Amino acid sequence: MLRKMCSATLLSSAALCLVLAAGCASTDQLEEVRAVAEQASKEAAEAKQMAAEANRNAEEAKAAAAAAQSSAEQASATANEAKAASQEANEKIDRAFKKSMYK
Repeated sequence: MLRKMCSATLLSSAALCLVLAAGCASTDQLEEVRAVAEQASKEAAEAKQMAAEANRNAEEAKAAAAAAQSSAEQASATANEAKAASQEANEKIDRAFKKSMYK
């Protein structure tokens, strides 16, 4: 009976040591995982900030492109008006020349 008690006590002590050792290892591992998670969180926050900045830059570029498109359309309209005025002037000159030739 005493032998069984000693054996049980010894097994209990060994189990307790294993649990404590496993608990310490788990705590260390938990701290390591926590540190990795914090680092990942910081990197994610930095990435989010960089993405927001890139988005702002893209929006600014989009606005600049829209302004350039508008300017190009205005320039095209002005060029078309100038072309029409030029053609009208050429037609007037041709009519005047033909009129002077018939006199």
